Amino acid sequence: MTETAIRPRPGILDIAPYVGGAASIDGANRSIKLSANENPFGPSDKAVQAYRDHAGLLGLYPESHAPVCQAIADVHGLEAERIVLGNGSDELISLLTKAYAGEGDEVLFSSHGFLMYRLSAMACGATPVTAPERDLTTDADAMIAAMTDRTKLVFVANPNNPTGTMIGNGELVRLADALPPQALMIIDAAYAEFLRPSERDGAEELVRARENVAMTRTFSKIYGLAALRLGWCYAPEHVVSVLHRVRGPFNVTAPALAVGEAAIRDQTYVEDCRVKNEVWRDWLSREIEDAGLPVVPSKGNFLLVEGGDRVAALDEHLKSRGLIARRVDAYGLPHHIRISIGDEDACKMVAEAIRAFTGAG
Repeated sequence: MTETAIRPRPGILDIAPYVGGAASIDGANRSIKLSANENPFGPSDKAVQAYRDHAGLLGLYPESHAPVCQAIADVHGLEAERIVLGNGSDELISLLTKAYAGEGDEVLFSSHGFLMYRLSAMACGATPVTAPERDLTTDADAMIAAMTDRTKLVFVANPNNPTGTMIGNGELVRLADALPPQALMIIDAAYAEFLRPSERDGAEELVRARENVAMTRTFSKIYGLAALRLGWCYAPEHVVSVLHRVRGPFNVTAPALAVGEAAIRDQTYVEDCRVKNEVWRDWLSREIEDAGLPVVPSKGNFLLVEGGDRVAALDEHLKSRGLIARRVDAYGLPHHIRISIGDEDACKMVAEAIRAFTGAG
């Protein structure tokens, strides 16, 4: 940095900026991006049409969030007035941390939890605290043991990124019951749409019944709208009131509002994407394990593969085949690599590449 007497608040320069998944390979004529857990099928036709229909209105400020909140409420059986929209769920995570934590406070999450929890805590001067996981899964006992009178926020990604693992409703209830009186638990459900109904954790019901639990969701994953940045939070009324005070007046763009409403009402497309993801995720997991590499059982749209001491070579081998995966060293997993689930062709290419790498082909 240039030498100057103007300095940010202590701790800001200690933050290692978030680095997203790579999108290209130097020198490659063609590459397939499997590094960011994007939907390989993109958004629904109805969502794309809504985007086109809005093209002539780009000179206008965004209008009310109410239609999108009502659409979300209709689909999920929620109360629209308890829903807040954000510029992606990342913004909502940041706003919640900014609103409830500061210097001297602690923000708790599991040891391999989403990186934004740490970055958001450090940005507002709070102390990030991690609890060890058990079998790469959130350990409720360890999380409870790490709670103190300084804990202000407890983040639980369910399913978790980058592991793909999750805990059930009983464990979420135990965590909520154990929260210190000053603490708020946030269930980060970015990948919830990839679950079968029988696999869901009951987060919505838990939020409805408690004053100390909220939930965040995103349109970036199964809805295929990562470029538009749209997320939502379902929370108690007192949290909703706070979020509306700290969010920007136009924090969600008008195209995102229009497209988001069309996307969430097209649940036929969502279910089609869910089924395709499950079919190819489970197929690819079996193929990789048959090739000799352990795979963490996943409930998301990605697989965490253990490469051991050869993980760097595995990454380079995949790149040589035009396949971009994600190293997860920043998550404390230097011997693993995360591979997003692509379409049929992409999954078959990954399986073939890994068989060639291990010699199982």
